[in-house]
Amino acid sequence: MSKFKFSAGPWNVHSGADSYGPATRKEIDFDTKLAKFAELGFSAVQFHDDDAVPNINSYTEEEIKEKARELKKKLDHYGLAAEFVAPRLWMDPHTADGGFMSTSEKDREYAMWRAYRSIDIANELGASMIVLWLAREGTLCAESKSPVWATKMLIEAINKMLAYDPKIKVCIESKPNEPIDRSICGTMGHVMAISAATTDPSRVGGNLESAHAILAGLDPANEIGFALAMGKLMTVHLNDQNGIRYDQDKSFGVENLRAAFNQVKVLKENHYGEHGEYVGLDVKAMRTTKDEDSYKHLENSLNIFKALEEKADRFDYDFQKKCVENRDFEGLEMYVMNLLMGVQ
Repeated sequence: MSKFKFSAGPWNVHSGADSYGPATRKEIDFDTKLAKFAELGFSAVQFHDDDAVPNINSYTEEEIKEKARELKKKLDHYGLAAEFVAPRLWMDPHTADGGFMSTSEKDREYAMWRAYRSIDIANELGASMIVLWLAREGTLCAESKSPVWATKMLIEAINKMLAYDPKIKVCIESKPNEPIDRSICGTMGHVMAISAATTDPSRVGGNLESAHAILAGLDPANEIGFALAMGKLMTVHLNDQNGIRYDQDKSFGVENLRAAFNQVKVLKENHYGEHGEYVGLDVKAMRTTKDEDSYKHLENSLNIFKALEEKADRFDYDFQKKCVENRDFEGLEMYVMNLLMGVQ
């Protein structure tokens, strides 16, 4: 039995539409997704603010809280928790030039309104964390804004969130590019620096997504380990990525099995989850997937994680120690490969 608790977001089950083609599957209603998540063994659901409260711009602050309370009843019905709420700033016309770093003061105020509402929703759902995916925070035109000013705008925005709620945690999901090509806060190292510059670093940490680390040319397990060493890993988004291309959100482990193993191993070795953290998945079905297989990528990701968890449980640390003492890294490497291939 897995030692971890898992979460997924409603966007992980979708119709298959992308930038280059229309939908290939039927839309699945929200309640059906919740029921299926519970059936598959997920413990929590990840939310954008407008997943929790669709058409969020149409409601008052009190109406938004009431809608969130209605959602909480649904989650309770299925035995699911809410892991976090994230303001979905990149889809709104106000955020064409970014949210917290927009060159328009009105648009920056709108971004803060969405951040505050995300905190309100999180409180109603019983979640202690909001996640900032800084999708459009950066520049499309290098000379359009100063990276110094933009970084300071992000710190200022986070400080406002911390002041708005004395308990909420702010978790930054770093990404080096796409949809913006010059990102601010593109790696876990950037997250650590931003955290240290805020008014309460103890409440600011990071969410490491496997694909985003690969897009930066980095090793996901090392990025996870870096955040763990700093005591700043608030959650993870596990998936996979075929090289430095667009963000693919492939099923966990299907491209880089050894890298996936080391992500599981570093989480296990450092007792991730003992303070309530979830192993979050952020995976998408292929466009070729049929309607009846709409959840198969989630099932595959869970099964691969659990299989690698079992292998991490069997990892021979005594043999590893001997190999390290003798600098027999070829022997250690072959041991790992045999373990993953089922030869061991």
